[in-house]
Order: sequence, then C-alpha cells, then structure tokens
Amino acid sequence: MSQVVLLADDDAAIRMVLNQALTRAGYEVRPTGNISTMWNWVSRGEGDILITDVAMPDGNAFEVMPKIRKLRPDLPMIVMSAQNTFMTAIRANEVGAYEYLPKPFDITEVLSVVARALADVRKPTTGQRSGDEPADTMPLVGRSAAMQEIYRALARLMQTDLTVMITGESGTGKELVARALHDFGKRRNGPFVAINMAAIPRDLIEAELFGHEKGAFTGANTRSSGRFEQAEGGTLFLDEIGDMPMDAQTRLLRVLQEGEYTMVGGRTAIKTNVRIVAATHRDLGQMIRQGLFREDLYYRLNVVPIRLPPLRERVDDIGDLALHFLRVAQRDGEPVKAITPEAIKLMQNYAWPGNVRELENLVRRLSALYADERISVEIVQNELNITDRPTGSSSNGVVDVSVAVEAHVGQMLGEYEPNLPPAGLYQRVLDRVEAPLIAMALNACGGNQIKAADLLGLNRNTLRKKIRVHSIEIVKHSRRGH
Repeated sequence: MSQVVLLADDDAAIRMVLNQALTRAGYEVRPTGNISTMWNWVSRGEGDILITDVAMPDGNAFEVMPKIRKLRPDLPMIVMSAQNTFMTAIRANEVGAYEYLPKPFDITEVLSVVARALADVRKPTTGQRSGDEPADTMPLVGRSAAMQEIYRALARLMQTDLTVMITGESGTGKELVARALHDFGKRRNGPFVAINMAAIPRDLIEAELFGHEKGAFTGANTRSSGRFEQAEGGTLFLDEIGDMPMDAQTRLLRVLQEGEYTMVGGRTAIKTNVRIVAATHRDLGQMIRQGLFREDLYYRLNVVPIRLPPLRERVDDIGDLALHFLRVAQRDGEPVKAITPEAIKLMQNYAWPGNVRELENLVRRLSALYADERISVEIVQNELNITDRPTGSSSNGVVDVSVAVEAHVGQMLGEYEPNLPPAGLYQRVLDRVEAPLIAMALNACGGNQIKAADLLGLNRNTLRKKIRVHSIEIVKHSRRGH
C-alpha cells in the first residue's frame, strides 16, 4: 500500500514536479499551496510524511511545525526553503524537521530523504528560538551551494557532543563555525574557550591547556587553571591544532582517551567534561606522513570533518558578505554606504588570497576612508590594486591556477618568516591542488568513481587511494536539479 505524502509549497511548478516524481516512486501525494489545508490534513491524522516550504502565503511553516510535532511526534517533516541561510538550517533543526533541503534541490535527493525518513523516523531534541534573525547578526553568511552542505551538517551536530575538525585556509571563518556550534548547541549555557596553538610558545602549551600547580616551574608562583578547566561544561576550541608540539599532542590524546588530565606539576587526575572542536589550515595527512602529527590523535579529533571552502569557491556569496560587513560598519558608527553591482562583479573576479577576512578588511576600509555614498568599481579596483598585481583570475573570472599556487606558496613562506616551513613543501602544495580537483571531478560525475577516473585520466585504483588519502566524501546525486 502506498504511503501518503503531504506536500505544501506556494510554487505550483515545484508542486507539480515533486508530485510527479513522488507519484512515479509509488507514493500517494496530496499537494496544497497553503498552510491551512496542510494543518487540516495533519490534525485529522492524515499523511505518513510532510514536505513543506518555509514561506507560504498564509504563514510561516516554522510557526506551525512545533504544534505538528506536539500533535504527531512520529510524523517526519522535511523542510524546503529558498532562503538558504545558516539560520534557516538551524531553525529547521530546532522545530524538529527530519531534514532541511535548500532550493534548488535535486529530485533524486528528495526521494532518497523521503524513503529514509519513512524507514527511520527519528525524534530530534529541539530548543525554541523565536523568528529568523537579521542577516547582520547571523554567525555565518552566504547562500551558495558550497555553504548549504555546511549549514546542514552544522544543524545536525547541534544536539551532539561529537568532536569536530574544521579545515580550511586562513581567513575562511573557522572560529565562527566553532562558535556557531557552541552558541546554538546544547552546551550554549557553558563557556566557550579558544586557544590558538600557533600563538603560544611551545614550552608553555601544556601549562596553557592543563594549568599548573604552584612551583611547577620557574615563575609559577601561584596555581593557574588551564583552558580545559576554564571550558568545563562548555566547548574548547583548539585553533591551529597542526602547530601543537608532539609532547602536547601525546598529553591531549591521553585526555581524549581517558576523559581526565593532570595539571603541570600536579599528581591528582581531574575529570573533564568539554566538547572539543579543532581547526587547522594545514594538511594534517601530510604532517602525519612526515611524522609531525600523531595519527591516533588525528582520528580522535577528526570524528566529524568540516571543510570550509575558500572565498574563490563561493563567489556567489561575495555580495551578501559585502552587504553584511557594510551593515556591521554602519552599526559601529560608519555612514550608510552601498556597493554598486559593477563593483561586486569585480570583487567576484578577484582571487581573495586572504579569503573572507580580506573581504571584511576591504569593506571596512572602503566604508571608513571614502566619502562616496556608493562605492564604485573604480574605488574597488584602486583598493585591490588589480591593474598592478596579479589577482589569480582572468578577465572572465576563471582562476589562474599558476597565479593561485604562487600566491598560496608565498603565503605559506610568509607564515614561517624568518624561518622556512617544514620539509615536504612540494607534496603539501600538490595535495592542496589535488584534493579539490578530485572532489570537484567526483561532484561533476555525480559521485560515480568510474566516470571521475575517466575524466581525470587516472586508474580507478589510484583514484580510490587518493580519495582515502584526502578523506574526500563521496555524495552520489544527479546533476540535474529542480
């Protein structure tokens, strides 16, 4: 017997496409264009699953979903939205949605989610939060496809204590993601404590992490608590974990394994209750092969990997990000400004080696230094000095790989000045190019490894090995979206 799908969407074309696809899959579909009809069906006990858009002519689905969940806790609800913001994904999770699907979506994915929901109805824990927050107060900004998967992953992680490893280039917003995991998770009432491994002298890292007793070393005149103690009951963010010395890695591994630690100079074991979120811009896989990072610690930290894309991979977000930073500047007392569409387009053709942080600095600088109410393409061109130095992009917006690699190597060399980076620079750079190349080829082939191997010109076994080495997630899908 077919199962009944309640389908609510204001867009008649989307209703038709979904209706046809679900009907072909063997489901009985009841489509509607308003919340009132949907609620009448649900309240009468009809339907086995609900698929609904957020914005409807007669209301917001998020407002009625808590009532649906209270009335029928076993009814799985799938939320669709064209808003595609971080807060939409979080809100969907909070009101008890089984899954959140940003528009435009893939029909194959919708059918897969429906089948999974009907086979495995789950009951997520939720916490109410009122309304959608304004764009300028959201922790993460962007509606690009690259960010949608991140939003959905974060929404699923909010009610867990799983350890998360955030990777990405400098300036991509790794600490923002860590803070979002804390601020919207179940440990939100506890402390959020961050420690940057690259900013602490190597011989003091253990004392910073675990604290020290009085007299533990020269200058330790009093007992001092460490970051683990300060983060008790909350989240400990270990930024630039790749810069942690090997001795400290060994102690951290022991804490993660045993759930307790001892202070430097102490003898009593102290139980710890913190959620660990780690981040790095380094290639930990390469560091493991070089003996610079413990493999067992890596697997303890890399329970849930999240890769933040560089800004050049999410150029569609540049307009939203620029507007967000202008609003922040206005809130801080700067005059109201606007950026012309031509200027935004020019920004989208720039390589952004400093990523979102570089864009933020540019917008704040433009807001403060220029009297013009509208920031023109000439102003942006002048500030980015595009005519005098390579941007990494050609005139049609395609990134020049050789220029991008040159900029990346230059940045890596600059980070270690006046010293040199660890040995193995050649392989690290190749890995940075190889990982996104393989990931994008797999995505273009819908996750089909045979087609991807043919596209790349690689042996299938070689491709499989490289997928494992780079921990590339394979998502099978149809490239045709609706």
